[in-house]
Amino acid sequence: MTLPLSDLTAVLPELIIVAAACLVLGLDPITPASRKDWLAWLSLVSLAVCAGVTSSQMHLRVSAFSDLVLLDPYACFWKLLLYLASGLTILMSLAYLRTERIHLGEYYGFILLSLCGMMIMVSATDLLTIYLGIELMSLSLYVLAGFKRFEARSLEAAAKYFVLGAFSSGILLYGISLLFGVAGSTRLAAIAAAVGSRGLDDPALVVALILLVVGFGFKIAVVPFHMWTPDVYEGAPTSVTAFMAVASKAASFGAFLRVFLEGLGGLKANWYGLFLVVCVATMVLGNVVAIVQTNIKRMLAYSSIAHAGYALIGVVVAGQTEAEGAVRTLGVSSVMLYLAVYAFMTLGAFAVVAMLRKGGLEGDEIEDFTGLAKRQPLAAFLMLVFMVSLAGIPPTAGFIGKFYLFMAAVKAGLTWLAVVAVLFAAVSAYYYLRVVMVMYMRDPEPVEGPLPRLAMSPAMTIVLASTLAGVILLGLYPNPLVSVTTYAVLSLK
Repeated sequence: MTLPLSDLTAVLPELIIVAAACLVLGLDPITPASRKDWLAWLSLVSLAVCAGVTSSQMHLRVSAFSDLVLLDPYACFWKLLLYLASGLTILMSLAYLRTERIHLGEYYGFILLSLCGMMIMVSATDLLTIYLGIELMSLSLYVLAGFKRFEARSLEAAAKYFVLGAFSSGILLYGISLLFGVAGSTRLAAIAAAVGSRGLDDPALVVALILLVVGFGFKIAVVPFHMWTPDVYEGAPTSVTAFMAVASKAASFGAFLRVFLEGLGGLKANWYGLFLVVCVATMVLGNVVAIVQTNIKRMLAYSSIAHAGYALIGVVVAGQTEAEGAVRTLGVSSVMLYLAVYAFMTLGAFAVVAMLRKGGLEGDEIEDFTGLAKRQPLAAFLMLVFMVSLAGIPPTAGFIGKFYLFMAAVKAGLTWLAVVAVLFAAVSAYYYLRVVMVMYMRDPEPVEGPLPRLAMSPAMTIVLASTLAGVILLGLYPNPLVSVTTYAVLSLK
């Protein structure tokens, strides 16, 4: 049996990533410890090649492997965002892993395998194919979360993530099986046709919808399926935490939107209210609990939960039955815009935490930032920019992301939801600016001898410069990204 060339072309980026992952894992045992960096650069080259291929495919709409995979602008947007997040994570990891004495080549192989799973998730139009992508992503992340194999917190994080992740995957698979019983297929087009004719008269369809919400809710870390997030983010290596917070969330939202808009769009009058409740609860809990955190990784974990709540505003807008087509398009494109912006500011914040670790500081506790402006003014300035952006203060990209989401809510007639979101965005400013206050308004503790210098490696410089530029430029000139997200959304059925 020979596969059509068009099928292979549609999944060419995935094939490149798998080949690179196998090559990295194969070369790792025979690569001297002093040359492990070459495996990272090999991974980066594969990402650059994939970015070029995907960019050239941005205008296509090609169905492959008997409608299991769809190459369209929507999938290409998410893939490009995932390449960016993966590349910056690898660059961030180069010196961080060496500092933590866990510089092993298989780390980069698992990053690539996880990325491949994410790419499958955002381009699949079949629920079982999406599930396979989720499992490939999740299994790789379980390993990466426990990469500090001699540290109890890291092993605990991996164990919790594995147990809860396996449980949620089982729930998701059960929901898929019930949908198969209803529609006779796991393809989204067939499910959409079956749902349109049946509605919620079938009890199996009701249960399947609930199970899918639970399964995807765990992956995007929304209330009440968020319980794993703080412990895993705190215990995992900082670079892995950054990767999970950005790439995993982006891929999960990409698959989630396609399933509920293309496959279950006929039930939006039913899932709209459910997501509205989850959206508000996620914003409330994420922001309120973040206030009392003393560990910055736990604070950013609850912040990540709150940001998922903000992103759900766009999903709720898309589910508004009274909303016009243009408003629904604005809702979905706002989610994509927000997650792209979120990637820059979150990766930047975690890069500063990793950089402080390299500079001889712990960097995990908020108290570690005391007087940082006087000890390490560059690190303090960078953290200031990222915290201000996460708080949604202009003229940063974080403000633009929130502005488009809130505007979509107002245009959909959900002004009260926009007001609630603005209020809790103000609450979030408290815990973000608390970090700024600790850095700039407190004196550092006296230390003997010279202050430790930040080891600003070229790779870390690229990460910090890229994220800083993204936060500033997208805040001042977001139009190109807005145009790209709108174009990508219009490719959805």
